[in-house]
Amino acid sequence: MGHIRSMGGTVSGLVLIAGLGLAACDNGSSGGAAPSTSASVTPPAATSAAAMPSASAASSAAAAGSAQAGSTADDEALNEELRDYHRHHHHGGVTMFISMAIDTLGLDPAKKAPIEKIQSDLQAKMVPARDAEHDLLSTIADGVAAGKIDTAKVDAAVAKVGTASAGIHAATTDALTQLHDALAPAERAALVDKVKAHAEVWRKVNVDEKAASKEKGAHLAKLTELLSLTPDQVDKITTALSADMPVTPQNDPKAVDAYVQAFATAFVADKFDAKSLAAPATASAGHIARHGGARMARFFEAVTPVLTPDQRTKLAAHLRERLDDQHASAAK
Repeated sequence: MGHIRSMGGTVSGLVLIAGLGLAACDNGSSGGAAPSTSASVTPPAATSAAAMPSASAASSAAAAGSAQAGSTADDEALNEELRDYHRHHHHGGVTMFISMAIDTLGLDPAKKAPIEKIQSDLQAKMVPARDAEHDLLSTIADGVAAGKIDTAKVDAAVAKVGTASAGIHAATTDALTQLHDALAPAERAALVDKVKAHAEVWRKVNVDEKAASKEKGAHLAKLTELLSLTPDQVDKITTALSADMPVTPQNDPKAVDAYVQAFATAFVADKFDAKSLAAPATASAGHIARHGGARMARFFEAVTPVLTPDQRTKLAAHLRERLDDQHASAAK
């Protein structure tokens, strides 16, 4: 799944892996229910050690502990990938979360082809917003490389992503209805859970996390590792980011919460009319694009002036790599 794997935040990695169904996202489902991931997070040795002689039990327990530690490290790496994705991509709103959720449903082989066709339709309808976001990321990357970001160009690019994203729901109502009708009740419930999980991690890294946070896994901490920032550089960036963006009607996250809940309630019902969700869906998509894009731009505007030329070159290349993230580049 490329850069899209799991979700982070304050909940444990294994719980998040289970919630998104990422450990069993291949064709392992029969009868439409989402597959269980419990086997993947409990090493077999851990369940059999008690029945062995002490030496063997100790050896098995050690192996189990090592396997569990490796699993936890892998989970955290996957969590970081998804957090990084949601820091850089905001163009699809909740529709993007829905498309991403399809990847991990563990569909019956008989359903996989038609559902993937619907997913492709969703992605195709997001192309204008995706292209607008590509322009935004490219504009930021160019500014980083040059040592000064053109804020007027960036603001215009953010607005363009917001406008394009706000039109996604109207273009995808038929595909969303088809998706609902193609899924069994248990599959619809599983998809809703995964959409909520993606919305939670998006909010975690774009709303709840302080822009100047130095905590492990935070954006500044990741950048410090990527660019080998000096303590002085980190202090200057922290000062520049110390004042968080004010909450306004244009970026209030309540719009996202309202639509996620409305979608969850409507999608699990026997009958589903995507057109009835037009108002909250449009408000949510516009918010995600504007707030996420503006926050990302503000972060790199604060970072760029304190970087060395080599660091700017490396960061610009890193941003351009984000253009090829799965789902950000999947639509044709």
